[in-house]
Amino acid sequence: MADNQSRMETTVNSLKNEFNTIRTGRASASMFDKVRVDYYGTPTPLNQVGTISIPEARMIVISPFDKSLIGSIEKAIQAANLGLNPTNDGKVIRIAVPPLTAERRKELVKQAKTVAENYRTTIRNIRRDGNEDLKKQQKAGEITEDQLKTETDKLQKLTDKFIAEINAVCDAKEKEIME
Repeated sequence: MADNQSRMETTVNSLKNEFNTIRTGRASASMFDKVRVDYYGTPTPLNQVGTISIPEARMIVISPFDKSLIGSIEKAIQAANLGLNPTNDGKVIRIAVPPLTAERRKELVKQAKTVAENYRTTIRNIRRDGNEDLKKQQKAGEITEDQLKTETDKLQKLTDKFIAEINAVCDAKEKEIME
């Protein structure tokens, strides 16, 4: 049971991390978590080759540790398909985060709902695996039929709790996108 709970908690945390990369109208350093820069032939996370700062609500400034990487960072941001247009002055890269259009907001909400549904499916798969383990234990004589029923009910309650948590996270992200 503890194993199933820890797997479900990991799934919900993974969903939260995934949602951090979905762009909202505000500037956020986590938007660049999946951006990889070609650093001497090695794909390196953007936050390891430069400092990401947010001086204003809709402005991001990236200061590379090595000034020769400015072109590579710019290309990586454009290749990441974030809908952002970086500009550089030779020392830093500035990115103005444009306000989202109503159409783009709806698209992002749809994307968030799809991601959340995939994570709900993962939670249900964990429940299925747990139920199969319980049935094997009962067949092996390790637990009685009553214990099987009790443990199955506990697993279902745990599943319901985590699916509700996923729904809450998804609703919060939807609200954030639509602001």
